[in-house]
Amino acid sequence: MMKNYILMAICALFGVSELQAQQKAKDNFVWEAANVYFLLTDRFNNGDKSNDINFGRTETPAPLRGFQGGDIRGIIQKIDEGYFDRLGINAIWFTPVLEQIHGGVDEGTGLSFGFHGYWTRDWTALDPNFGTEQDLAELVSKAHSRGIRIIMDAVINHTGPVTEKDPVWPADWVRTGPQCDYKTFEGNTACTLVANLPDIKTESDAPVELPAALIAKWKSEGRYEAEMKSLEEFFTRTGYPRAPRFYIIKWLTDYIAKYGIDAYRADTVKHTEESVWGEFKSQCNYAFQQWKKSNPNSVLNDDEFYLIAEVYNYGISSGTDFDFGDRKVNYFENGFNSMINFEFKYDAQKDYEHIFSKYSKKLNNELEYYAIMNYVSSHDDGSPFDANRKKPYESATKLLLSPGMSQVYYGDESARLLVADEAQGDAKLRTPMNWDATANDSETKKILEHWQKLGQFRKNHPAVGAGIHKRLRQSPYVFSRGYDDGTISDRVIIALDLPKGEKEIPVESLFATGTILRDAYSGKEVKVRRDRVVIDTEFDIVLLEKL
Repeated sequence: MMKNYILMAICALFGVSELQAQQKAKDNFVWEAANVYFLLTDRFNNGDKSNDINFGRTETPAPLRGFQGGDIRGIIQKIDEGYFDRLGINAIWFTPVLEQIHGGVDEGTGLSFGFHGYWTRDWTALDPNFGTEQDLAELVSKAHSRGIRIIMDAVINHTGPVTEKDPVWPADWVRTGPQCDYKTFEGNTACTLVANLPDIKTESDAPVELPAALIAKWKSEGRYEAEMKSLEEFFTRTGYPRAPRFYIIKWLTDYIAKYGIDAYRADTVKHTEESVWGEFKSQCNYAFQQWKKSNPNSVLNDDEFYLIAEVYNYGISSGTDFDFGDRKVNYFENGFNSMINFEFKYDAQKDYEHIFSKYSKKLNNELEYYAIMNYVSSHDDGSPFDANRKKPYESATKLLLSPGMSQVYYGDESARLLVADEAQGDAKLRTPMNWDATANDSETKKILEHWQKLGQFRKNHPAVGAGIHKRLRQSPYVFSRGYDDGTISDRVIIALDLPKGEKEIPVESLFATGTILRDAYSGKEVKVRRDRVVIDTEFDIVLLEKL
C-alpha cells in the first residue's frame, strides 16, 4: 500500500508523461547507442571546497596544470539538478578518482600535478581531492536511479611519475626504461610512454611482494589486515600468480563489486599486452555479478560489465584490427565491447550522408557485434573537429545523429574554449567548465538547447545510434533509422538542412497513413497522409518519432 502512495506522490510531482518518458528511456538503453558524457573530474564542478588542497600540494603549478577543485560532489550536484537528463545523457564517464601522486613534476611545460587522474599512487584508495567512498557510492546510486550508467577509468599500464614525495615502485613491479619508440608492438608495450612514467611489467607472471610503502600506508590507515585478507581470497579464488597486473586487476574490480559501476574505459590499451584485457574483463564480469547478487533491487538490467578501449589512433575504417606495423591485434576478441573512434573528427569534416552511411554499413556488417565511440573533442586530442568552437551546432548534429556511441566531452554542449592562450599542450583542452555562460549568455543557451534536443532524441531512440541508416531523400536531406533486437523495436525519421516554415517530409512505408508523429525538435504533432507529413516550424531540422 505504501508503494502505491509513493508512486502517486511521484506522479503528482513529476507528471505521468515525464515518468513514462524516463521509464521508456531506461528500458530502451542500448550500449551501442549510448550518449556518454565525458568529464575531467577536477574541471567540471566544485561541489566541496573543503577538499581542494591535500598532501601538501601547495606549490604553484603551470597554467591549467594543477588541481582546481572539481570533485565527485560536483558531479552529484549536476545529477540532482537534472543537467544530464536535460542533455539526454545515459552514461557518465569521469577521469580517474584514485589517489594520485602527492608531488608534482615538470614535463617541460612547467610544474604539473595529477589533477587529471592518470598518475596513480594507490589503486586501493580515492584521492581526497576528488572525494570520499561515500561520495562515490552516492554518485552511482543517484545516477542509476535516473537510468544513467557510470563509467570509471582504468589505468593498468603505468604508475604515476617519481617525485621526492612519490618513490618508484619496486623493480620487479615496474620498468623505468627504455622509452617507447612507437614503431612496433614491442616498441609500444615493453617501454615507458614518456620519461619518468614507470611502466607496470604487465607481461610478467613472476610473483612479487607488495611495496613496503603501500604496506606501511595500509597499516597507518588501519586497513592492513582487511586488505591482506581480501588479496588472499582473490588469489585463492582465481589461481592467478601474484604478478603485478593481477594485483591491479583485483584492486580495480573491487570498485565494481563494492559500488556497482557499469563500465570501465581502459586507458593506454595498446601499450599493454592484449591478453591482459581479457583477464581484466573476466574479473570485471565476476565482480559485476557479485554486486548484482548483493544488490538485487538496484540492478538496471541483465547486461554484462561493459569495457571500452582507448587504443590511440584506432579508427572505424580499421574494422576489428589495429595495425602496429609488425603485427595486428583484435582488441574486441580480448575483452572489449567498444573502442574509441579517433577517425570521427576527420569524417565530421564531410557531409552527413558520407558519415551516416559509412558508419551504418561498418557497424551492421564487419563490426556488427561490437561498438565504437565517436567524439569531436577530448582531453588529449590536440586536433579536435572544432577547436575554435565556430561550429557548435554542426558538431552536435553530426556527433549525436551518427551511428555508434557518442562521447560528449564536457563543454562541447556549451562551446567551452579549447584554445586557452595561457596554457601549453593538452592543458589547453582542460579549461574549467563554463557554467556562467550556460546560465547567462544567450548564444550559449541556444547552443546548449540544440545539444539537449538532439541528446534527448538519441537517448529515447536506440535506432539513432544502433539502427540501420537509410536515405529517403537527397534534397532536402531526409533519412530513417530502424532498430530491432527482439525486445526493442524502434523507428525514426530525421530531416536536416530544411527550409524554415512549411516543409514536406517523406515517411515512405515506415509509418501508416493516419499515424500521429511528433517532431521532437519543435514539439509539434503531425498526421501521416499518403506516405508523407507536412509540418510548419521555424527550424531547419525535424526529428520525427511515433507517439
